[in-house]
Amino acid sequence: MYGTTAIAASLIRCLMGERLQKILANTGFGSRRELEGWISEGLIKINGKQAKLGDRAALNDDLVIKGRFYRVVADDQRDARKVLMYHKPLGEITTRDDPEGRRTVFDRLPRLPQGRWISIGRLDINTLGLLLLTNDGQLANGLMHPSSQIEREYAVRVNGRVSPEILERLRNGVELEDGLASFDRIKADDTSEGSNLWFRVTVKQGRNRIVRRLWESQDLQVSRLIRTRYGSVNLPKWLSRGKMEMLDGASVENLAKLAGLDSRPTDHLRIVPMHPRHKRKAKRKR
Repeated sequence: MYGTTAIAASLIRCLMGERLQKILANTGFGSRRELEGWISEGLIKINGKQAKLGDRAALNDDLVIKGRFYRVVADDQRDARKVLMYHKPLGEITTRDDPEGRRTVFDRLPRLPQGRWISIGRLDINTLGLLLLTNDGQLANGLMHPSSQIEREYAVRVNGRVSPEILERLRNGVELEDGLASFDRIKADDTSEGSNLWFRVTVKQGRNRIVRRLWESQDLQVSRLIRTRYGSVNLPKWLSRGKMEMLDGASVENLAKLAGLDSRPTDHLRIVPMHPRHKRKAKRKR
C-alpha cells in the first residue's frame, strides 16, 4: 500500500499537470518526438486553445486531438502494468493503421479494459519473431530509449560468402547513412553450410532496419531475419507464429528494471475518449 505522503505527491502531480506529450505517450498515442510534431502542426487543443510545445495538461482538462475529444484522467496503474509477448509472422506491419490496408499486429491483440497496446520497438513486414507490447507508455519509452542500451538478438540467414574480414568490420563498426553502427556480438551457426549461412547477432540500437543495413553494407543479402530476444525476454520455442502470451509478474519486473523504472508503476495522467454528452460542455470552454 502507498503511504499518505506518496498519495499526496500523486495528487499534487495530477493537479499541477504534466507535459502534454508525456500524457499522450503514456496513453500510447506515439513517441514523444512524434507527438511533439502533432503539437507543432496544430493538431491538438487544450480546453479550446491551440496547444504549444511545453504546454502542460492537468486533471479533467479537455483535449481535442485530430478532431476527436478526450479528457485527462488520473491513471492508477499500480497493479495494471501488462506486457504481451507476440510471435510476429511475416506479412504483418507494426503500425496501428495502414493506408494500404495491410494486416497489422494490432489486429490480433486482446482488448484492454482501459488504455491501449503500445509496441516496444518495431519489426518490418519481412521480419518475424519476438515483439513485445505493453499498456504502459513509460515502460515502452524506457525500453526503446537509446540510453537504456537494451540488447536485441536476431537469428539471420545471409546469402553470399561471409569472410572473416567482413565479420571483423561488422564488429568494429560500419559507417551508414545515419552514422556508425556495429554488431555487439556476432556468431556463426556451426550447422549451416553452403551459400545460405545462419548467424546470431546482437545489437543495442533500435535504428530502422539496422541488422539488414549492416549486412547490406558488405554487399550481402539477408534472406531471413528473426528476432529471438529483447532485453531479458527470449522467444520461447513453444510459441507458434501469430500466437501470444502475457508475461508473468517477475518478467515484467525485470523489464521495468532494465528501463530504469520502479517495479510498480507510479500514478500518472492519461486521456480517455470523452462521452458524446460531454462534448458540448468542452466546446463551451472555448
